[in-house]
Amino acid sequence: MSLQEYGWSSFFADNFEPFARRGFRAGRVVLVHGKTYTLRTEEGETAVEARGRLFHRGREVPDELPAIGDWVVARDRIHSVLPRRSKLSRKAAGDQTREQVVAANVDTVFLVMGLDGDYSPRRIERMLIMAWEGGTQPVVVLNKADVAEDLETSKAEIESVAPGVPVLAMSTLHDPSLQLLDPYLQPRQTVALVGSSGVGKSTLINRLAGRQLMKVREVRSRDDRGQHTTTHRQLVRLPEGALLIDNPGIRELQPWASGDGLERAFEDVDELAAECRFRDCRHRDEPGCAVRAAVAAGELAEERLTSRQAMDRELEYLELRRDEHARRAEKKRVAAIHKQAKHFKPRGLAGPRGRSQ
Repeated sequence: MSLQEYGWSSFFADNFEPFARRGFRAGRVVLVHGKTYTLRTEEGETAVEARGRLFHRGREVPDELPAIGDWVVARDRIHSVLPRRSKLSRKAAGDQTREQVVAANVDTVFLVMGLDGDYSPRRIERMLIMAWEGGTQPVVVLNKADVAEDLETSKAEIESVAPGVPVLAMSTLHDPSLQLLDPYLQPRQTVALVGSSGVGKSTLINRLAGRQLMKVREVRSRDDRGQHTTTHRQLVRLPEGALLIDNPGIRELQPWASGDGLERAFEDVDELAAECRFRDCRHRDEPGCAVRAAVAAGELAEERLTSRQAMDRELEYLELRRDEHARRAEKKRVAAIHKQAKHFKPRGLAGPRGRSQ
């Protein structure tokens, strides 16, 4: 099967040309399992590791490591990662302030949420920030429509926090509703699935593939929470030619954003903010605040404003942590240079008795 069937395009071919002349081969990462990467090349699938320099560099700058969906340069090991057309990133879980790329070269991202206990408009806002920031096209997929208490109200609420974004209500247990996804599952197009554990991502992939590709577990009845059935990231090709990327369920979603994704996700709030009397209005108790006026008039939900303000604070803190991390890295780099300089003796300097060394 040709690389084109897996999304290869002139963009990647142009960037790969210098490596092709040196005898390297191109491959797309279709499975990430620990330190091992499975590549789809023109010869088929092969499992490799990243070369030492790339791996150690990735420990300092994780976004330079190969991610699922990446096109890479390889021989017996992965030499480098080709430039990405898009990516889905979040802040790595835990205390470290580092970017974690969960999928690369994605055309469309299905933001999957269950219409049971998983339902959360605030989580959709965060997933939208991730999608917009990475340059992908989001589609909200509201799964488990068959158990929704008030489907139309829930769908309208999500549409209000995702203006201009397709919002599809369906059930992976009923095959006819899967047809709603057909316009986005085109040959050679890459679609990533993002959502919490237990929302039905693995079931959805199995249904679309027509066979059991992913393990599926029952959701806990006491709280509608799922278990991590997907423990690795994988890209699969559907019979019709679309490419699907499944990800482990995300329970902690802190967007890795610079502001562009935030502004697009809260475009309605920003349009109101442009009418405020003061340009630096914080939308609290300032006079002439158009945003607070819209909330009072029922034109903007209070929760929507509160969510925007919370994200502002979170991203401001993230930016401070980024700067602190960059300063530490630079300080470490300079210290290493000074340490090397202490042990370096230029040739030709006079020794203890005046003789040349």
